[in-house]
Amino acid sequence: MEATALALYAVLLLLAGQRACAAPADAGFSVEFIHRDSPRSPFHDPALSPHGRVLAAARRSLHAQAPAPAADGGVESKIISRSFEYLMAVNVGTPPTQMLAIADTGSDLVWVDCRNGSGAPAAAGGVVFEPSSSSTYDVVGCQSEACQALNQASCDADSNCQYQYAYGDGSRTVGVLSTETFSFADGSGGGTPQVRVPHVDFGCSTYMAGNFRADGLVGLGGGAFSLVSQLGSATPFGRRFSYCLMPSYAANSSSTLNFGSRAVVSEPGAATTPLVPGEVDAYYTVELESVAVGERTVAPRTSAIIVDSGTTLTFLDPALLRPLVAELGRRINLTRAQPPEQLLEVCYDVSGRAQEEWGVPDVALRFGGGGGDVTLRPENTFVLVQEGTLCLALVPVSEAQPVAILGNVAQQNFHVGYDLDARTVTFAPADCARSSSAASS
Repeated sequence: MEATALALYAVLLLLAGQRACAAPADAGFSVEFIHRDSPRSPFHDPALSPHGRVLAAARRSLHAQAPAPAADGGVESKIISRSFEYLMAVNVGTPPTQMLAIADTGSDLVWVDCRNGSGAPAAAGGVVFEPSSSSTYDVVGCQSEACQALNQASCDADSNCQYQYAYGDGSRTVGVLSTETFSFADGSGGGTPQVRVPHVDFGCSTYMAGNFRADGLVGLGGGAFSLVSQLGSATPFGRRFSYCLMPSYAANSSSTLNFGSRAVVSEPGAATTPLVPGEVDAYYTVELESVAVGERTVAPRTSAIIVDSGTTLTFLDPALLRPLVAELGRRINLTRAQPPEQLLEVCYDVSGRAQEEWGVPDVALRFGGGGGDVTLRPENTFVLVQEGTLCLALVPVSEAQPVAILGNVAQQNFHVGYDLDARTVTFAPADCARSSSAASS
């Protein structure tokens, strides 16, 4: 009798899991995209003022290290700036362990902390996943297709797939490639309340080096191991996601990260550009054809640029940036100011002036594919780094940061959609605070 009851219970659990995973072809879900400065983030520093948070973010962008090979021969992901500005909640295993992970559009591996006290110290209040506590956990064999697809993997003593994954700043994770059920709480207030995805390949990290203060990392890049690619293989959501980033001054509020049908960008003024081949599969690389101020094209020079939510500032080819700065200087009738800490080169004194009195013109980015211009408002190109000091958030690429990047300040109050199936990125102007409120209501 007891055995029959247990068997029936197991069947019911299996059916419940299937119901949770099932979704119509047009389904989607949304989760919170939590800024690192939010009180809900392990990176939150309550001592920082809003201007101090902007300066700290600029520091993280500018003080990135140039990529170097991993000392132990591990794979180098070439993530130039591992500044990681956003996080997302994931539930791992059965029963689920809730974890807060870095969300990274510039890398593809999904991994969580499985350590037993080795490597870098865990985040205060951080969560460690215990594989032995989950009924759906399994390891990946070193002869498997997934293991062979990793750039750097080896067999451990039990013929399990051991991975190494290093980032451009020298930080790295080492562990066992595994599979597990991941579930996501739909934050939209409608649709499927819990989306469960079985057999997600992920790194069960047993060693970490570097300043990882979250419980793991969710790669959202374009590579085969990213969450986006795996959702496309295991669910009807397709390989697409989008986000709408709140302005930096609204760090206490959460932005929204969307998958499936909710990732479709259809707002008025949407501009779509094709993805182009880049140095790294994980990067979302597009072609920037020209930059204009007002109606005047000031930099008709084609340049590859990466769209990345994890980098704060926008890095441009100096051949694009120099004429843009010169044209802005001709149009902005403000007194130049000394930049704090010499971090940003172009700053203005706006003491006693309301924003509408700054006289900062819009900047239009024209991407490849003829899909229209992306118009950056003053809040996308300039940041207040201290009271009365406004600085340009566009900087030149350098030896430390040699890749052109469209950073998250430039993307604020845009609905940005990535579609790996269509190989496109779409931008549409949006009120992200209103969009987030509507999604959570």
